[in-house]
Amino acid sequence: MEIDIKTMKRCHRVDVSGRVDSATAPDLEEKLLELVAAGNGNLVIDLSQVGYISSAGLKALLHAQIRAREKFPQGEVKLAAVPAKLRETLELVGLHHVFKMYDDTTEAVGSF
Repeated sequence: MEIDIKTMKRCHRVDVSGRVDSATAPDLEEKLLELVAAGNGNLVIDLSQVGYISSAGLKALLHAQIRAREKFPQGEVKLAAVPAKLRETLELVGLHHVFKMYDDTTEAVGSF
């Protein structure tokens, strides 16, 4: 798994690629929580290059969302370019109610 963080005007874009599983999810969670702790409550996570996400990966995303909302009144983690298979997984476990999902990163970044 690779993580690339880009600073935008109103948010940070986190591009994730590869597999997000029990071995790599802790790294993702650590990076996301570091961003929130540093004062960045608005995050867009681009999942277009993620082929697989485990329950540990879902937990990392959820934990970042909880922290962002706790720390900032308008804080939010949004998901962009979610592949159909991952979208299905998010819907299956009910996380489509927790995250706003956008077809592309431009739309997600522009929503802040």
